[in-house]
Amino acid sequence: MGVTDPAGPVMDRDEVDRALARLGQEHEAIETSLLALQDHAGRRLLEGARLTGVTGERWQATEGQITLLWGYFDAYAAALRSARDIRGRRRWSTREDLVELTELLRGESVTVAGSGRLSETYSLTALVDRMNELYATSLDLVVAADAVWSALPARIDLLAAELQRTRKLAHSVGVRPGEHPAGDDLERITRTLTKLREDVVSDPLAFWVPAEGSSAPGGGRPDTTVYDREARALEDVRREIDAVLTVRQDAEARLIRLRDVLSRADRTLAEARTARGEVLAKIAATEVPVVSGPPTVLQEQLATAAEYRRQAQWHRLSPLLESLEQKAEDELLRARESLTAVTAPLAVRAELRGRLDAYKAKVARNGLAEDPFLVERYDAARRMLWSAPCDLRVAEQAVLRYQQLAADLLSRPGAPVDREGDQA
Repeated sequence: MGVTDPAGPVMDRDEVDRALARLGQEHEAIETSLLALQDHAGRRLLEGARLTGVTGERWQATEGQITLLWGYFDAYAAALRSARDIRGRRRWSTREDLVELTELLRGESVTVAGSGRLSETYSLTALVDRMNELYATSLDLVVAADAVWSALPARIDLLAAELQRTRKLAHSVGVRPGEHPAGDDLERITRTLTKLREDVVSDPLAFWVPAEGSSAPGGGRPDTTVYDREARALEDVRREIDAVLTVRQDAEARLIRLRDVLSRADRTLAEARTARGEVLAKIAATEVPVVSGPPTVLQEQLATAAEYRRQAQWHRLSPLLESLEQKAEDELLRARESLTAVTAPLAVRAELRGRLDAYKAKVARNGLAEDPFLVERYDAARRMLWSAPCDLRVAEQAVLRYQQLAADLLSRPGAPVDREGDQA
């Protein structure tokens, strides 16, 4: 829509002709805009909808504005026709004609029915500004409502269709309201989407976020917060259903793996109990941890899982299998750690035996194998390490004494160098 030039002194004929040409163009632009607003799909939907909330309130006011806008336009068109009639009286307008035209074209010469008052008087310039204002606010509401209606209901319908497919699939695997959290979620999502669609249709402006700093009509975007939240919730439910379907497909294989893991844990604990008896018999003065028995609770839960599979209760089997798989791995790890802790003294003894034999070999390479003091200390350490029960603390001291004597003899001046290049 156009804007007229500011008023000036008495106009001459050329100024009048230019003003009339400009006003004619503005008239066409205004008429085109008003007809476009009249035919706008959003306006037609607003007229036919049962509106509530903020949309109902604003549309009621906007309908009055649109009616007022057409009244302003009719007055504007009438003033333009009057000006054209005056100018058309004669080829060369008289001064009286020019004064009358100046008053009509630049003065407050247009009287219209106002909103809330009997009448209002405008200049053509002020009238165009007023029409621009009413047009912008009316178009803003229409465009906003149309944008929401174009965006949300269709998306809600698509999500609702996906919801129905998911519900059927959920029922096929036993996921139902009151029996599984995902079934309850499906019911809640259904209720939310139903209400959301009703609210969007009756009050679209409640779901419109205006653009900050924008003065253009329809500047903003539909508010999809609720829709997006429910779409994410449905996706979570679909993943849950997929997990249940996966359980149905590979339940037997997972149960077999569980039995195998728990069996390995039991065998490892049995091995740890046997090793503990060996340690207690062979190693003296050592704290040996107690080995616990097999996990009977996990065996009971495994039996429950097998029963769920036989009864096709996949929605119950799914979380139980996930829990059991983690607990079984933890149990196997605990059994291995128990075996390691129990056999630690035997490992220490083996390390001491290896260290003693390594030093004996080194001494032999350097020609000191027959040294009586070394032989005596070696025999003492060996008796301790190869007798039962073995006192590891005393045996370690004996090995250290042998190492220290061997190192002392090998470090004396003139000692031979062994074949590996170490100083003996």
